Amino acid sequence: MRPGPDAPLRPPPKCIGCQSAKVAWSKPRVDYCYACLPGGPFTPPPCRACGSTAYFSQGLCDACHPGGPRFLSSCTSCLAWGVFRQHNWMCWICRWWATHFPTSPCDYCGRTAPVGDAGACRLCLEQARMLHEPGHGIDLAGANKHGQQMFLANMPTPTRVLRPPPPPRRPKRRPSAPSRPFTPVDGIQSELFAMTLDPQIVTERARWEDGELTRHCHQIVREHAAKHGWSTRQRNDVVRSLRLLQTYRSRPEERIRVTDVLTLPTYTGNIVSTMDVLEAAGLLVEDRIPRIQTYFTSKTRHLPQPMRAQLETWLSVMMDGSATAPRRRQRAPVNIRQQIHALTPILTTWADQGTTSLAEVSSGMVADALPASGHHRTTAVTGMRSLFSILKSLKITFQNPARALASPGTAVSTPLPLDTAAVRAALASPDPAIALAVALVAFHALTNLQVRRVQLTDIIDGRLQVGDRNIPLADPVRPRLRAWLDHRAKTWPNTINPYLFVTRRTAPRLVHPGAQFPWKRTTLRPQALREDRILAEAHAGGGDVRQLCDLFGMSVEGANRYVTAPLTPSPTSAATPTSDQA
Repeated sequence: MRPGPDAPLRPPPKCIGCQSAKVAWSKPRVDYCYACLPGGPFTPPPCRACGSTAYFSQGLCDACHPGGPRFLSSCTSCLAWGVFRQHNWMCWICRWWATHFPTSPCDYCGRTAPVGDAGACRLCLEQARMLHEPGHGIDLAGANKHGQQMFLANMPTPTRVLRPPPPPRRPKRRPSAPSRPFTPVDGIQSELFAMTLDPQIVTERARWEDGELTRHCHQIVREHAAKHGWSTRQRNDVVRSLRLLQTYRSRPEERIRVTDVLTLPTYTGNIVSTMDVLEAAGLLVEDRIPRIQTYFTSKTRHLPQPMRAQLETWLSVMMDGSATAPRRRQRAPVNIRQQIHALTPILTTWADQGTTSLAEVSSGMVADALPASGHHRTTAVTGMRSLFSILKSLKITFQNPARALASPGTAVSTPLPLDTAAVRAALASPDPAIALAVALVAFHALTNLQVRRVQLTDIIDGRLQVGDRNIPLADPVRPRLRAWLDHRAKTWPNTINPYLFVTRRTAPRLVHPGAQFPWKRTTLRPQALREDRILAEAHAGGGDVRQLCDLFGMSVEGANRYVTAPLTPSPTSAATPTSDQA
């Protein structure tokens, strides 16, 4: 074994003859090198340790003698092998540590060495870096608990020795071309029993699933993505969702039910875009229960069976209409919901009193059950007349107890002015969508539906076309329009959505935003803001009904509502600001 740096052998002195080479021997003392010995020169012997002819002193070569220039040893700080005496037995990094950190006992190995900010010497720190798990912090105590791995000095930072090799990267797979024409079957196999699938197993299996559905829809997905400006991430989400549907459906050629698509979020799938692709491919089957049907069931489940069956007949006619005499048109779900909401308390009261069928209801019972006045009475009268007229026409009841009820008039509310400060704050909103929507309603009295359905082609040369109205845009509306169009082009540069207002959900499709956009981020409501604008114009124009009809496209009856309304703003309320005030 080679002698260490603390061996008794020291760097020998120089020869007193040539003053360049080292003396031949220190013990016994010889003050000359072999070339300068009296009677010489003499040939130096080979190294007694390695046999090298590069003699240095004391029978050793320059690599075996502790004082030789090529003698290697361990770093006194990190114990790394491969340092020289001329560098004070320290590696390059430890020499830097010695000038930046104090020397003190290490908190983890107890050695006295330069200690960093974490309380660890460099050896403990390098050991912790070797065993560092990705995604976790460095554990100095745990890494140095069972020993330390030595390393070579002045080398790059050692890599993790216990980390398993990374798995080979799987090549990118694209769905292959269909092996045969994909012909979906018309029928849908009903499930014998519902079975809950393991999301992890389904997701892992769908990762490499490449069935006929995926192959058939691959080109449709590419064309749909290119046409609607989908991102790569959105396109890949749809492909993964199609593989999920291919994985857990019962038959390969079966059409996809909407209820199956709605379960995709359980497996991190996409709903809306996947439904667009399946609908474009003609593979989507609508099997969702209408919301009005669910609402009806929740409101009538406690009623007696005969009464509930009669109500179901009425609901079917209201939803689908009737092509046989007496013919009826289908009604809007919102109107049906209002009538169900008004009729349910009355029907519940009759059921509690012992009435099991609507055939037992008399005119007096109907008159006594109706609310005294107000909007609830109007809706209840409408619902009663509709319910009993349908049941009487279908011969389910013998009489129509609601026949004597007078036709209710339309409930008319009084329009009131809004707080000017709230309108000004909304017009100055940093959100360009809010500022433009509020400006269109505040200056041109558009309805919420009209605002959402405005298309880019409806705005030409500073004029807005809304139905039969050709509206010159007000001066405060134009800068807000430019700001929104710049934001729209910057955020969704590839969208082909024709509507003026788009959102993150509607940008890759051809639909208009929902009823809550962008009003859910404001304290204003479009109907109240529209009424405020019309009310201000009615009183500013002296109650000219014809002017209101021409300006806002209203009927005479609707204009009279604003002309007859009193303008009594509170100290903090006023009419909507004019274009000069905005």
